[in-house]
Amino acid sequence: MKMTERRQMLLALLIKEYVSKAQPVGSETLAKLDLGVSAATIRNELAALEEEGYLTHPHTSAGRVPTERGYRYFVETLMDNMELTADEQQMIRHQFHQVTLDVEQWMRLSAAVLAHTSKMAALVTAPSAYQTRFKHVELIAISETVAMMVLVLQAGTVKQQMLYSTDLLDQDELRRIANHLNEKFAGRTAKEIKEQTRGLNGFALSVAQRIQQVIEQMDHRTSREIYRDGLLDILRQPEFIVVEKMQQLLEVLEQRTLLEEMMNGLAPAHGVQVVIGSEGGREEFNDYSLVMARYGIEGEASGVVGIIGPLRMPYPRAVSAVKYVSQMLDDLMLRFYSGR
Repeated sequence: MKMTERRQMLLALLIKEYVSKAQPVGSETLAKLDLGVSAATIRNELAALEEEGYLTHPHTSAGRVPTERGYRYFVETLMDNMELTADEQQMIRHQFHQVTLDVEQWMRLSAAVLAHTSKMAALVTAPSAYQTRFKHVELIAISETVAMMVLVLQAGTVKQQMLYSTDLLDQDELRRIANHLNEKFAGRTAKEIKEQTRGLNGFALSVAQRIQQVIEQMDHRTSREIYRDGLLDILRQPEFIVVEKMQQLLEVLEQRTLLEEMMNGLAPAHGVQVVIGSEGGREEFNDYSLVMARYGIEGEASGVVGIIGPLRMPYPRAVSAVKYVSQMLDDLMLRFYSGR
């Protein structure tokens, strides 16, 4: 079938109407939009779109609803290149500029902003380094024989551990040790740190060995925290009025491994990607769409931000929200790595 301009227009209008009203759309509804086309012509065009798999016809309704194929064509060909309003962008920028260089704050804020902006459920993973590298360490005297190590890694992870010493410790000596290790280990991997421990002794050696152990543990992690927000927003969508549908959604959001597989399967390139229903290859996601983007610094560390919602999703707004938040996180990562 040739996808004429008229059919493109009708498909786009039908999808926008269905997303807005959550009710099957009939030819009479579109005819009221004063398109300069008769209701009979619209009916024939909708029938052609249905025959080609872009629309489907619920048995209980005289109207039509989009199929996965219809949504995919809309996203790739018909969707407006929408941007968040200037006021929304300014508000989001202000919120992000208020956070400290604390990864957990970034993740919680990102999830909250995405959920609020899209009125869908937001999913965010913390940045993960391709290979964990040392950034900074501080040593704080707790008692004469106990010090707290605050270890900051280049991907933004902060680890705190207590270290014990057989020798007496004072804050000036701990500061000297920390400064020496910061200079010696800057940007190094666990393997490189192990090589750099030659010549160290006493408490400095103990700290260096513990740093190496922590970085090795981070390299061997198989899963990451997924931050979520907006559950109440998505449950207000008409699709989830039915209790069974609500339970199904809650089960999907609680399956951490499944969500992680979907998000880790995102292509490495930056840019927003949309997965509609069964395109994800998992039956559990057949009734949902995912809009996701990778953020971070190429070759250093990256994470994923995304939105999950019903197939009847306002895709232009979802894409613009995910795109903007991923850009904010890119900026934060650059600030973190540059030390500014």
